[in-house]
Amino acid sequence: MQQADPAPAAHLSVQGGTKRDRAAVVGSLPLPAPLLPPVDSHRRLRGPYTAAGTIARTLVPAVLALAPELVRRHDIELLSVAPELAAIVPNSRATLTSMALPAERTRFYARLRTRRIANGLVEFVRDALPVLGHQGARSLVVENAEHAETTDEEFLAALVRRVDPGVLTVVVCGADAPAADGPLAPALDQHTSGVPVSPAGAAPDPISPDEAAWRWVVTEGLLDGPDGEAARTAYEALPTVERAVLHDRRAAQLRESGEFSLTLGALPYHLERGSDAEAAAVAVLWSASDHCLVNGFYTAVADYGRRGQRLVNGRENTAQWWKFGVQLGLALSMLGRTKEAEAVYDEARLLSTDPAVHMACAYSTAMLYTRHNDPADRDEKKAKALLNGAIATASLLHDRVEQAFQSAFYKNGRALVEVNLGDPQEALRLVTECIDDLDRRLTPDEHRLHRSVLKNNRARVYAGLGRLDEALADYAVVIEQDPNHAEHYLERGNLLRRLGRGEEALADYSRALSLSPPFPEIYYNRGDLRLTEGDVAGALADFSYVIEQDPQFVDAYVNRAGIHLEAGNTAAALADARTGLRFDDDNAYLHTAVGQALAEKGELGEAEAAYDRAVKADPTLVSALSGRAAVRYEAGNRREALDDLCRAVELAPKDAALRYNRAFLYQEDGRRQEALDDLELAAVLDPEDEEIAAALAASRGGPDTA
Repeated sequence: MQQADPAPAAHLSVQGGTKRDRAAVVGSLPLPAPLLPPVDSHRRLRGPYTAAGTIARTLVPAVLALAPELVRRHDIELLSVAPELAAIVPNSRATLTSMALPAERTRFYARLRTRRIANGLVEFVRDALPVLGHQGARSLVVENAEHAETTDEEFLAALVRRVDPGVLTVVVCGADAPAADGPLAPALDQHTSGVPVSPAGAAPDPISPDEAAWRWVVTEGLLDGPDGEAARTAYEALPTVERAVLHDRRAAQLRESGEFSLTLGALPYHLERGSDAEAAAVAVLWSASDHCLVNGFYTAVADYGRRGQRLVNGRENTAQWWKFGVQLGLALSMLGRTKEAEAVYDEARLLSTDPAVHMACAYSTAMLYTRHNDPADRDEKKAKALLNGAIATASLLHDRVEQAFQSAFYKNGRALVEVNLGDPQEALRLVTECIDDLDRRLTPDEHRLHRSVLKNNRARVYAGLGRLDEALADYAVVIEQDPNHAEHYLERGNLLRRLGRGEEALADYSRALSLSPPFPEIYYNRGDLRLTEGDVAGALADFSYVIEQDPQFVDAYVNRAGIHLEAGNTAAALADARTGLRFDDDNAYLHTAVGQALAEKGELGEAEAAYDRAVKADPTLVSALSGRAAVRYEAGNRREALDDLCRAVELAPKDAALRYNRAFLYQEDGRRQEALDDLELAAVLDPEDEEIAAALAASRGGPDTA
């Protein structure tokens, strides 16, 4: 973090001291008028999106009255972070995933969904400012940032990165820096100016021990400074039973408020310390975990799962312990913490003899070995063996619906393994068998989500087999059944593009974007298609927006650098390529872009070095070889240039330009027949190229000395 006197238009990071100390420092700064009162982001208050939810609940009513279309455009984000807004904000884009009953959930949101929500919220806040009549700059103070939940960290990181501090000055406060491995710390380092805090000594308020203890509880144990120390001391001096009574009292107050988000933070905190923790807290923790699982808040799910299991005796109440375990294991898997996830499943096997538990553990462990583990730790054969066991057990179930569903669920998992083992035909057989079996044995309204998932998976297998028309037919069905699920349109758009149906693909990409919070991958795909279709301005806008959302999206830098090079803007191309290389220093395309930009600036030595790095990273990259050949030729190294072109032609024998360039070098080397051969083939490959035609005519008219 840059330590400096804060400029009037700069986001700020205020670290150190107590909350009161930081408030004094903030009060002394020449900040614009506040957008709203200071926001506390401590996850103990409201769990995920404690800060973002507070901002949304404050701004939405006024924005809804003035610009309802802005609220509708961001309804997914707003309802995700502030469930209480459902009373005034209708959910216009529900999906089978969001509506599924707990027993029927077989698809969950991607881990990156919260990052998309963060970007959507940032855009809502930014666009709300003029709607609310804030023509001048405003400020927003956020406290306890080092204790923010991961979702709020992502939101605050996007806020300081994407919002102009001259429009909204964000002041991020905390006693300490956020965790170095989280999303917020690097954003503060790069996008804020640091403001030091000098602790100010103060005596605690002169109140009785009973008042002090209650103050500790009523502030959710977050009071700091001398008052906090005195309050905690008084609280800890009480007998356990009396402390529990205070927590019960506070929990009752929170319940009376009726605010759902409190059940994700302060309420479970107090119930865990109340008179009957297992009876009261377990139910609330379970509800919080379930809510967060449905919304893809996986760090929170892992936290609730651990806390819930600590309150439940796994030997005496295995069923409740496993309810937390299912969600805990899934969350850990989605977060890439696969060793922890496998330990949950291993412990469940030790605790339970329930066939349902063992089937679920077999499936979940198999998914670790075929999908979630690092590639070096995957084992497809072990995954297949585990799934075969689950399929065998499922065949013994007596309930009609459960037997059909579980069998299809585990066979679908094995289909993924078969794809990874290189047998897509067997995967297709399995998925089709599942679809037919469920259609035969279930009513149309039973397990709608999983039946949609099966058809989606079959469409993917069809696409992998090149059976694109059949894949499109399955996508048509799933889109009809689940019309608000953005990924269906993304995947079908990719297929339509493969079929050369660019206009339809663009329509699907645009539809997907209308159904989702900002989704960088879809904007990238649309930009790539726009570039292919000749819409350079549209492509440039899409790639730029991708980078704005995700500054580490390397492929967007590759494509945008290429656009800049085509436009002759070498400085912009060089900047993009070098920025992208900070995130992927072995990217051959970016090294090639650097080489081309430097070559156009006449810096041939550095350009050749860049091309060398590109060829080392990917010896088959034709653009790097041909670019290096041009630089070497300009530097007088004709033999090496010819070697590069020969290798490039081997890799791309139907590239007319490469053959034309090699013919030129052959002619200089006196190898006229080889030059003629290249030119004749180049003319066949590109009969409209006048330069090639002229060179061929000249070559045919000259003496043959080969």
